[in-house]
Amino acid sequence: MSILERIHLSIIREVDRQGSLTAAANRLNLTQSALSHSIAKLEKQIGIAVWHREGRSLRPTQAGEWLLAVANRLLPQLTHAEERLQQFAKGERGNLRIGMECHPCYQWLLKIVAPYLDTWPLVDVDVRQKVQFGGIGALFGYDIDMLVTPDPLFKSGLRFEPVFDYEQVLVVGPDHKLRDADHVEARHLAGETLITYPVPTDRLDIYTRFLMPAGINPKRHKEIETTDIMLLMVSHGRGVAALPRWMVEEFGAKFGVKPVRLGPNGVDKQIFLGFREADADIDYLRAFVHMALAHREASSQ
Repeated sequence: MSILERIHLSIIREVDRQGSLTAAANRLNLTQSALSHSIAKLEKQIGIAVWHREGRSLRPTQAGEWLLAVANRLLPQLTHAEERLQQFAKGERGNLRIGMECHPCYQWLLKIVAPYLDTWPLVDVDVRQKVQFGGIGALFGYDIDMLVTPDPLFKSGLRFEPVFDYEQVLVVGPDHKLRDADHVEARHLAGETLITYPVPTDRLDIYTRFLMPAGINPKRHKEIETTDIMLLMVSHGRGVAALPRWMVEEFGAKFGVKPVRLGPNGVDKQIFLGFREADADIDYLRAFVHMALAHREASSQ
């Protein structure tokens, strides 16, 4: 009989999350006495405490910290496995959970998801935008099955496929002085209000690959979440924006805005699909990657 059971890991994780035995017990639908008894029995069997009790507060011991790490790693995998088995039992193929790590990626993703849903009717697709900037952890934690990102972080156990090429450009309004320029230099933005998505500057290419190397900062940096509002602001002379060229060409005409190249050589980027290497042979996941690659080839032509 196994000493360590799933309930022990669940208790360890919930106490860490909730901050108290009472809150953890409520979350797990247990009485506090049942929760305490379960951990006390475990501590007796393994011969070491998992918590230091300091009044009403609990602080994990070294063994408790290790168990917490195990719980955070294993419990999402067990939940994922149970969900997959339930889908098989219902005759479903599975659920492809896609995490988004960039705002423009969402518009690109729609072009792939629509035909994919037609081709794989027994596979559900769930798009999650809340993993922004935490996509790698979400992949390892089995919170998502695939990550859409322009900034892959190559780690053991993960695979990234480039599926879309694009150019990052400056977007200017109908009356902007740079509208007819062949390209802009970093110094041209020193007196401008730069509009971007709400992303830290160390993850914005217009900063890391264009402004910072030249030692330039814009006069003002304004963050806007919605692409349409961003383009509307630019069209009314409230600033300039940084967006993929394909988005400006597709959505910018009704606002009268125009893309201008960043520097004489431009700023080239790619969108990647990341997934766990262990899942690489899942047919419906592999099919999504192949459809994205086919769209990339068609777009290049």
